[in-house]
Parts: sequence; C-alpha cells; structure tokens
Amino acid sequence: MKMSLRQVFAPALLAFALTPLAFAAQANQHEDHASEVDREAFQQRMEERRQEVYERAGLDEEQQTALNELNAEHYQAMQALREEHHEKVAELLSEEERDALKNAMQEVREEHRGDGKGHGRRGEHDHHERNAETASE
Repeated sequence: MKMSLRQVFAPALLAFALTPLAFAAQANQHEDHASEVDREAFQQRMEERRQEVYERAGLDEEQQTALNELNAEHYQAMQALREEHHEKVAELLSEEERDALKNAMQEVREEHRGDGKGHGRRGEHDHHERNAETASE
C-alpha cells in the first residue's frame, strides 16, 4: 500500500499545529493575568490556526470533529490531574511553605534572567519553573 506525502506528514503537521492548544490550556489557568478580550483573541487565533492545519492536512469534517473531541477530552483529563496535583501539594506543604516556595522560584527565575541564563519565554528552563510554580499554588 503506497502512502502519499500528505498521509505521511499529516500526523506530524497536526501535532505541531495543535501544540499551541496546549499553551492555550496553560494560559487558561492564569486567567488573572490576562483580560477577557486578550484571552478571546488568543483563542480565536488558535482556532483559526487549527482550521488552517486541518485544511492543509486534508482532514474531512468527521476527522476534525473526532480530533476536537479527543482534544477536549485530553484537556479535561489534564485539568483533573492538575487539580489532583494541587490538592496533594496542599497536603504536603502548608500555605506559608507554598508561598515561600513560589517566592523562591520567582527570585531564582529573576536572577537567572538577569544573568542571561534564561532560555526565553518558552524555554525549557522557564517551562519547568512554571510547572513547579503551578504545583505550589
């Protein structure tokens, strides 16, 4: 069975294009830091990009719907896991300890950024710190 280039590269292209949705999900957890207008504009841009990817990949409506449902299911599972993690951190650390941890991470992040050791906004270093910060909230 011979596969076209589109069939071979479509899954990778789709995965690449859906990556911003993960960032959108992460952005949603920080609602306090963005206005409603900014969030709506961001979500609209992500939806437009997703549609463009679907079209370029040649996905039909049924496939698009199935992927959207899978993504929604994944997002809900991640939200539940995040909530469970927050609860476990709260059991492990007192509120004061969580605040101290959060402040220490902020200080270290600022020091590293000041020294030029940061990896940028989406760098691995900052990503791990944001995840740890989320865990301590």
